[in-house]
Amino acid sequence: MANAHSSGSRRSRYARYSGGPDPLTPPVDLTDALDAISRDVMEGYSPEQALQEYLRRGGMNREGYDDLMRRLAERRRELLERHNLTGTLQEAKKLLDDAVLAERGQLARDVMMDDTDRSLREMQMTNLPDSTATAVRELADYDWQSTDAREKFEAIKDLLGREILEQRFAGMKQALAGATDEDRAAVSEMLRDLNDLLGKHRRGEDTEQDFADFMAEHGEQFPENPANIDELIDTMAQRSAAAQRMLNSMTEEQRRELMELSAQAFGSPELMAQLGELDANLRGARPDLDWWGSENFSGDQGLGLGDGAGAVQDLADLDSLTDQLSRSHPADIDLDMLRRTLGEEAAVSAQTLADIEKAMRSSGLLRRDADGSLRLSPEAMRRLGKTLLQDASAQLSRGSRDSRLTGALGEPTGATRAWEFGDTQTWDVTRSITNALQRSAAEGLDTSEGVRIDVRDVEITETETRTSSAVALLVDTSFSMASEGRWVPMKRTSLALHHLVSTRFRGDELALITFGRRAMTMDIDELTALAPVYEQGTNLHHALLLAEQFFARHPGMEPTLLIVTDGEPTAHLDPHGEAFFDWPSSPETISRTVTQLDRVTRRGVKTTFFQLGDDPGLRHFLEQLASRVGGKLENPELDDLGSAVLSDYLRSRGR
Repeated sequence: MANAHSSGSRRSRYARYSGGPDPLTPPVDLTDALDAISRDVMEGYSPEQALQEYLRRGGMNREGYDDLMRRLAERRRELLERHNLTGTLQEAKKLLDDAVLAERGQLARDVMMDDTDRSLREMQMTNLPDSTATAVRELADYDWQSTDAREKFEAIKDLLGREILEQRFAGMKQALAGATDEDRAAVSEMLRDLNDLLGKHRRGEDTEQDFADFMAEHGEQFPENPANIDELIDTMAQRSAAAQRMLNSMTEEQRRELMELSAQAFGSPELMAQLGELDANLRGARPDLDWWGSENFSGDQGLGLGDGAGAVQDLADLDSLTDQLSRSHPADIDLDMLRRTLGEEAAVSAQTLADIEKAMRSSGLLRRDADGSLRLSPEAMRRLGKTLLQDASAQLSRGSRDSRLTGALGEPTGATRAWEFGDTQTWDVTRSITNALQRSAAEGLDTSEGVRIDVRDVEITETETRTSSAVALLVDTSFSMASEGRWVPMKRTSLALHHLVSTRFRGDELALITFGRRAMTMDIDELTALAPVYEQGTNLHHALLLAEQFFARHPGMEPTLLIVTDGEPTAHLDPHGEAFFDWPSSPETISRTVTQLDRVTRRGVKTTFFQLGDDPGLRHFLEQLASRVGGKLENPELDDLGSAVLSDYLRSRGR
């Protein structure tokens, strides 16, 4: 559009932006991708494997590469099961039958014809061979009495000529419908000039001007509008190779019949010779194309030579796209070809997947270590932790656990802020009610009978924390945790707790301690990336030793011990620091574990055991341990583990 200003001002014109990616396009939302990739990482995949798995599988309401490949396979099967390659032969046979029928009618009506001549002609019509090509050859010199019959017979030659040209030049069949001798002469001249140009190119004698002159003379025959001779050869060679594969796909009888008919195309042996020379030139220029393949068409819908070559080329495009999508990193997908084959939606899906992969690699959510491997970055860990914390918050808000904490944790600072999950400070009632009134007015709600306060309205009084906590989360990483499907819920719980402590209770200290055959203190990214270890052993004794050391480093903090396990202790450290394992649990393992638990809880540690599974023997054992140290036992469902651990942490902090 144009915008005119005062006299002497410049005139501005605005048009669609075409200088690259649309700057107004919203950025790719990586939330779903990050969640899926992180979930697979917690299952034991490497981040690289998890990223590729997500791209193959797709995300929420989004196709993946495997979905696109499945659609390509369905399209391929549909083409083969719907069509056959006998369309031209069937049409030629119908024209011949119609011509013979019209000639017989004329012979019967012509009372002036000599009876002997009529009998000979009728006998020739009756004794025509079954082969359409042979019958056409025998009738080549026949003196037709019926004008309609003669036109139908000549239409056979015209049909064959147009179909053969359609195989090499898209749109030629329609362009030459009802062609005159001058039109055919123009085609013959184009073929002669094209063969001359290809011959020069083969000998290395062609110039850019030669190509320009050819396109100036015959460019209307090439709707693809090639920019140079290589593009011209690529386009024509692919179609010529498809035509050859189509012939290869026909039966020997069909192929022979077609070749005999083709020899009479347009009644011009010269034109057929030029097409043969063209095919030879194209095959020599692009020998790497598939000239020998074939397809198994089995449907009822007959295709002519031009449409058949197009269908074979479509199959080649489907195969090419399938090959592109099957690669480990399908970044170079021909989107135009995909759009032609499966439609705009498929092209958008492929482009979105490519954008997601690029964004994941460049957004800082994945980082590459010195050894070249990918890892989830701290930013990715924070985003994932926030998501998991929100999930646990949703469970708490649904009433699965009581997360309401009373009492101030410190002195007010005078400031307020919006409530977030995990906050235990006192509400600022005045600000919360004011927010509710303003929101209700903005949303047009009726407040005549009172105002309903939404969680979005709540503001809290900020306080200075009086006390801080040292929290040790001990998570079982034994064989049974992996084999019973408890591995990922354990990791999700650890990450949610880590995010809560690091964002809302920064004064607290958190230790993440894993215990299988041996125990180990881990960073959150190490725990998140930890692959399942299919090794027997539940060394709670070693984990309690590490917890004691952790609490000793933070003597001024309130100690909290959270233990997640699905089995009784079956391993301990011997005096030499070696892990001893026995099953069933040995008396020494139980004794050392109980003794170490007593040492830890002597500091006034608040202890909670979280039992996974419903083993009554384990329940009895953990109940005894909890009772011994004044702690408690919880037995949450797997989906409720995160909210159970977080709720217990918040309650212990509130005390």
